[in-house]
Amino acid sequence: MRKILDGVRVLDLTQFFSGPQATLFLAGLGAEVIRIDSPDGADTVAVAPPYAGANGVSFDRTTPDDLSVNYLKRTRGKKAISLNLKKAEGKALFLRLVEQADVVVENFTVGVAERLGIDHPRLADINPRIIYCALTGYGSTGPDRGMKAYDVTVQAAAGLMSVTGLPGQPPMKAGTALSDAIAGTFAMSGVLAALLDRTRTGRGQFVDVSMVDCLFSLLFDDPIDWYERLGVPVRQGNRILRFSPINTYATSDGWAVLGAATAGQWAGVLKAIGREELADDPDWSSLDWRVANNDKVDAIVRNWAAKHTTADAVATMLAAGAVASEIRGPEELAAWPHLKARDMYLPLEHPTLGRLADVGAPGFPLKFGAAAAGYDSPAPMPRQHNQEVFGKILGLDEAEIKRLVEAGVI
Repeated sequence: MRKILDGVRVLDLTQFFSGPQATLFLAGLGAEVIRIDSPDGADTVAVAPPYAGANGVSFDRTTPDDLSVNYLKRTRGKKAISLNLKKAEGKALFLRLVEQADVVVENFTVGVAERLGIDHPRLADINPRIIYCALTGYGSTGPDRGMKAYDVTVQAAAGLMSVTGLPGQPPMKAGTALSDAIAGTFAMSGVLAALLDRTRTGRGQFVDVSMVDCLFSLLFDDPIDWYERLGVPVRQGNRILRFSPINTYATSDGWAVLGAATAGQWAGVLKAIGREELADDPDWSSLDWRVANNDKVDAIVRNWAAKHTTADAVATMLAAGAVASEIRGPEELAAWPHLKARDMYLPLEHPTLGRLADVGAPGFPLKFGAAAAGYDSPAPMPRQHNQEVFGKILGLDEAEIKRLVEAGVI
């Protein structure tokens, strides 16, 4: 089937995680994403640990073919060229590519694109239909716009670390680079919205994506600014303040999430643990009372869970109509039939070695009834598509391409 973004060309100036996440999703929707790296390879993550190759995964490169696992995952479905934007000829070639592109995505620090002469006003003069997405830590405006940002600093600045962890314990970051991933997803959405708007107006526009804004917009759905005024800790651990019970509970052989979000599910919890008499108790049947007395509710579920295996506890709760899930680690995720059935756990492909044994990668998370989605090719080797892009798109002959290589332009 066709892909939704077939025919859309994206120039990808991103590095690290948030930007490559955005362009990865655009590639999954069918866009032609052209990743642009420096000719000296100084700004590419292709050679950053951990590596994957013929000898498996390692923190050291054991063969010349070894490439970064993150690079192999984040550049699937993309093309790769090299171009020195600090040289006049390199910038001129980039501007020629902009004339034939639909989208530019970059995650430079604020001001870098302007110093290079490739900021949105300059590119819009060349191609009024261009959509320019700038993904930064704090946004393109505001007093903190120039601050450098990494996932952990954004989790701190946007407040996620303040609410993550156990009551009375130090703040914690999420276990993965969550703010990077969220910002990349928002950036993809912003580009899609701008592409839709262009069909109505005929013009492109600037899309300003802030990692802090994106994370804060999701975090502040709950009234966390009122938690302490309501007499509860900001850090709630694994429970959800609005419901009781719902938490992680130790079983006889591991851990599980068990609980209820509705009255019917609470009845299911009571049935599962053999305490159905509490359904008639005016206190225990009240969600308000259970939230205020969550320690008592947790205690009866905890005592029950400790006497059952994880599999038995989850199965019993689900059969009774309650909420339950085992807590899957990486090995369990790799073996989960549900993920495989939805093409979400895929073998990672290497551009020269093919399928890598026992190395997985996430599939494309959106499924469409009338369009295809996903990554049609493995990550490219750095500068793999120089000849195609500079030769076929810009019309440079082999002699000119060779000269530009020797001059350090491409």
